[in-house]
Amino acid sequence: MKNILAILICISLSSIVVAEEIGTVSTTFKLLTANDKIVIEAFDDPKIPGATCYLSRAKKGGISGALGVAEDTSDASLACRQVGPINLSDDIREGKRDGDKVFRKSISLLFKTMQVVRYYDKKRNTLVYLTYSDKLVDGSPKNSVSAIPIMPWR
Repeated sequence: MKNILAILICISLSSIVVAEEIGTVSTTFKLLTANDKIVIEAFDDPKIPGATCYLSRAKKGGISGALGVAEDTSDASLACRQVGPINLSDDIREGKRDGDKVFRKSISLLFKTMQVVRYYDKKRNTLVYLTYSDKLVDGSPKNSVSAIPIMPWR
């Protein structure tokens, strides 16, 4: 049963991408341990070539951060851009893929994730991306949104 559950989780996460770290800045100084920082990451939408998002998020330092057991805050900012030609599939144009997770990152040892979901605004021919964090029991109302109006690419 555990093997089946693990396989199902891997399949459901297979379209979620890993971000590329662009840079970091320290927000606090800690003498003997890792500093708290803001991390800037980039990722491409796995279903829409030509769409890239940049996510900045808080990352805890200290001993718990260095060991990977700290719970990062839900603070994040998102900016998405068209970086090439965009051709939407019919299921995206028809809204059948609204709410698809395009990015997911664990921000605590257990049960807290930061994710980015995508929607298509048909009326304005625009892709809309939302980042937020959630926990098993409760999430955070902190969020950020970005939009890509789909334009002809030169």
